[in-house]
Amino acid sequence: MSSKSVYIASMIKYLRFILPVLALFAASCSSVYMPNVPNTPMLSKQGEFSGGAHISLKGNASVNGAYAVSDHIGLLFSGSRMNSERRTKDFGHKLIEIGGGYFDTFGPDNNRIIEVYAGVGKGWSDITFRDFKDDVLISNEVQDVDYRKTFLQVNYSSKKKNNLRLFGTDFPINYGTALRISHIKMDRFFLNGVVQPKEDNIFFEPVFFTRMALNKTFQLQYTTSSNIGLKKRKYMSAGNSIFTIGIVVNVGGK
Repeated sequence: MSSKSVYIASMIKYLRFILPVLALFAASCSSVYMPNVPNTPMLSKQGEFSGGAHISLKGNASVNGAYAVSDHIGLLFSGSRMNSERRTKDFGHKLIEIGGGYFDTFGPDNNRIIEVYAGVGKGWSDITFRDFKDDVLISNEVQDVDYRKTFLQVNYSSKKKNNLRLFGTDFPINYGTALRISHIKMDRFFLNGVVQPKEDNIFFEPVFFTRMALNKTFQLQYTTSSNIGLKKRKYMSAGNSIFTIGIVVNVGGK
């Protein structure tokens, strides 16, 4: 392993431990912004396609797609949706993103991948809070938000496979991370139907994922993240993180 690969791997191990701890102090109890699972396609050559579908414990569903138009240029598409209805809180959310960028392989066996992507997105959130006393509704707050998004992310992943043995069968394991900076700016904000001052924020979203290969095409992916707001905001705050399980397909790669 080269010194560059050792340095990157060491930094990732450090970030895996320190960033989730920092997020506990930065996150608020609620936010109008629900992050999606970032696109981490692990592209390696022209003509490769990557797609994925992920779901969180909260019910936030994300889909990702990526295609390598050349040996170093990839195009991205992502979307997410959530519709949670509970007694004291309803949360509706939609988000779409498009982007593109550069990827390359390196390392002794070209089994490590660096990707740099940028893109834009559009999101909608519809949130209702209810406060009860003795089973009687005493207050109701409805937040209706449209926002635009720009993001820049750097992905590092490894196709160097370690095996996990289950039920007498070896399943190859690989891993990766995405360090994403997102700027979210409200286009419209209503509180109980009344126009409110618009907010924005810059979020640092470190994401870590582990993939277990089910066969040559399909992989099971576990994703976890932190969400850190760099500005102090009341509504556009860092109140949500990512914990999802999903299926990823890669076709046409090295």
